[in-house]
Amino acid sequence: MTNKEIKELLKLVSELDLKEVNIKNKEFQIKIRTDKDQPIQMVSGAAPVMAQTTPVVSSAAAPVSASASAAQESSAEEGGNYIEIKSPMVGTFYRSSSPDKPPFVQVGDTIGKGDVVCIIEAMKLFNEIESEISGKIVKVLIDDSTPVEYDQVLFLVEPA
Repeated sequence: MTNKEIKELLKLVSELDLKEVNIKNKEFQIKIRTDKDQPIQMVSGAAPVMAQTTPVVSSAAAPVSASASAAQESSAEEGGNYIEIKSPMVGTFYRSSSPDKPPFVQVGDTIGKGDVVCIIEAMKLFNEIESEISGKIVKVLIDDSTPVEYDQVLFLVEPA
């Protein structure tokens, strides 16, 4: 199950106001519980999650995709109409594949759909985050090697 499919499932659970959803097959298991009084959290990995947060994703024996999609939304900031590239997971943000390599993108760079813009490390897995839009990087909002939250804005992009 891809991060995009998980996000769509989370939206559906929220829209239908469901309390709990369990999905299990040979390749993965996912459990989503909602509690309207708790903040949103997303946890992925091999350990089951027993917390009562909104929504909690527990994935056991699930293959983690090497390239996860970045979420985006329109935003008007400083007079511009920019698209936000958001973190699809909780983890540590890295601008390059290793400390001695150049960043994937810098302010002013033009990116295309599917270009890797950063890496987010979660539970010792390094996930390449790909752009879902084409455009020009206007601002990098997160410092290298910084923890990020689910749905936190990473980049502002001026659409092409």
